[in-house]
Amino acid sequence: MVGMRVGIGHDTHRLAPGGPLRLGGIDIPHDKGSVGHSDADVLMHAVVDAILGAAALGDVGQMFPDTDPTNRGRDSAEMLCAARDAVAAVGWRIVNLDCIVFAQRPKLLPHRQVIRKRLADLLDIDPDRVSLKGKTGEHVGPIGQEKAIAAECVALLESK
Repeated sequence: MVGMRVGIGHDTHRLAPGGPLRLGGIDIPHDKGSVGHSDADVLMHAVVDAILGAAALGDVGQMFPDTDPTNRGRDSAEMLCAARDAVAAVGWRIVNLDCIVFAQRPKLLPHRQVIRKRLADLLDIDPDRVSLKGKTGEHVGPIGQEKAIAAECVALLESK
């Protein structure tokens, strides 16, 4: 097993009144929060799917099914660490992540560096290997109307 692999992850959650909004393991002050079985961290779920996908190990729903009551309210940081360890166990190392959060509000820029550092710390990589961008919905569709939030991530893995 020599070489590199690319994985892509995506997640979407409904938004509901009441915050804070959890993104990348950070609670961001906001008047809405994500709705989900776990802590509904849309960014972490996209990252988990990207690294698992690159290693051909399934996805967050397979590793942490919403049919399992032990996953209710689970901290997505636990999910990310489990995915990191699973990928390492089959001989892969995370090279970098390129992530996008799609949300009309809140603005991501004031929280960008803290989120990048949190993800990097959990993955045991340098923060300069984690790219994070924010895009609005331009007031169109569920994201633009603040009914939903989504995230995508591309992960590059290399063989150890």
